[in-house]
Amino acid sequence: MKDPHAKRRNAKARSIAQALARIGEPITEAQAQRLATIEDCECKEGMFALATNRRKLFAGGGFIAMVGMTAMLPRAAAAKAPPGAVEYPVQVDSTKEPGRMMGADGGYGSRSQFETAVRWINPPHTAGFSPLQSLYGTITPTGLHYERHHAGIPNINPSQHRLIIHGMVDRPMKYALDDLKRFPTVSRTYFLECSGTTGSEIMKPTEPTVQRTHGLVSTSEWTGVPLATLVKQTGLKPGAAWMLAEGADAAVMTRSVPIDKCLSDALIVFAQNGEAIRPEQGYPMRLFLPGWEGNISIKWLRRLEVSDKPFYTREETSKYTDLVTTSGKARIFTFTMEAKSVITFPSGEMRLPGPGFYEVTGLAWSGRGKIARVEISTDGGKSWALASLQEPVLPISQTRFRFPWIWDGGPAVIQSRATDETGYAQPTHQQLIAERGPLESGSLFYHMNAIQSWGIAEDGSVKNVHTLG
Repeated sequence: MKDPHAKRRNAKARSIAQALARIGEPITEAQAQRLATIEDCECKEGMFALATNRRKLFAGGGFIAMVGMTAMLPRAAAAKAPPGAVEYPVQVDSTKEPGRMMGADGGYGSRSQFETAVRWINPPHTAGFSPLQSLYGTITPTGLHYERHHAGIPNINPSQHRLIIHGMVDRPMKYALDDLKRFPTVSRTYFLECSGTTGSEIMKPTEPTVQRTHGLVSTSEWTGVPLATLVKQTGLKPGAAWMLAEGADAAVMTRSVPIDKCLSDALIVFAQNGEAIRPEQGYPMRLFLPGWEGNISIKWLRRLEVSDKPFYTREETSKYTDLVTTSGKARIFTFTMEAKSVITFPSGEMRLPGPGFYEVTGLAWSGRGKIARVEISTDGGKSWALASLQEPVLPISQTRFRFPWIWDGGPAVIQSRATDETGYAQPTHQQLIAERGPLESGSLFYHMNAIQSWGIAEDGSVKNVHTLG
């Protein structure tokens, strides 16, 4: 039996191929040859001096002398370089002179001085938002991972820091960082998301970019010891049901954690993306609860107290609860971050140069497991088509999606909708409001995972919009 959709797919493939062929500037073979041999370049003379005079260059320490003459060392006044980079002199022709010597950066690498993506810091200086629009793949560079603090970033000497496990346990224990590293460790790739992410967007579009709307989520490889391993050492008394996690910051951040979570996939992590976690991520150790709201993954972890009931701390009563405005009540202990997605290109404050082919791309994630599918709409939700998912698709980890699109130059509203392996589908703003009521006052709607819309105008400009669907 013939595939009834094959003709449509073939036509779409041909259209995409034709659109791709229009990208770039065509040149002739003669032009290509001239560019390849640099026949027309005014700087041809001496261009390949390094290749023709290699013996002469290296003889008698000439290489070292030449490197010294190029002054390829970082400038003392490196203020012009963006954060994470060092300003070096730009070579006029990198094929005529060697680059800087190894070790000029002191032994710890830095990024190119021409890369400028940084975290956006909110005015109270309590949160740093990842530049999702500038990232590739799924792993967030450690230096761009989002931050959220309640009393600044403590500076802790790991040799003096201890983790205490006590309460309803058989053997209360105290662990130094070196003690933890002696246990069998695991490495897992997980996303981490603040439950307040996009919380200001529920009633109307407020933030201009994807960094400002969705930047409080990041993905890293986390390395540490399963909490269950430590609990096995301490033992649990009958009736043990909750564990209080406490941090060593000035806020003394505390949250209640069900014991079942502690015994399943909870980790005590001390490394991120292959190196020690950074102070802003909880150095020297933090609790990590995969798929749950970021606030409960206590940083600078110093104490775990086992109890038969939750502790009802400030961060799980007056904060981090979900207000149901239609009833005047609030939901408590809503830990899981539900399925969510966002298009990162094109997104707010970008500008498409003109009609033609574009690859719509973005990220999808779910605290309940793997992403099963992502659908894309280019007409404000009237119709949907499947995007492709970039491998590997991991549970409780961000998944990169891609969708080929030929923009006709007219106004458009693009959206993404994620569905996870449990069958849960990302809702619209209206569905969330119908479930929990409108947020007429206040600035935050926790666990706001509604579909994000980007409006594209005829001039190619992109902005944050809401639809009625």
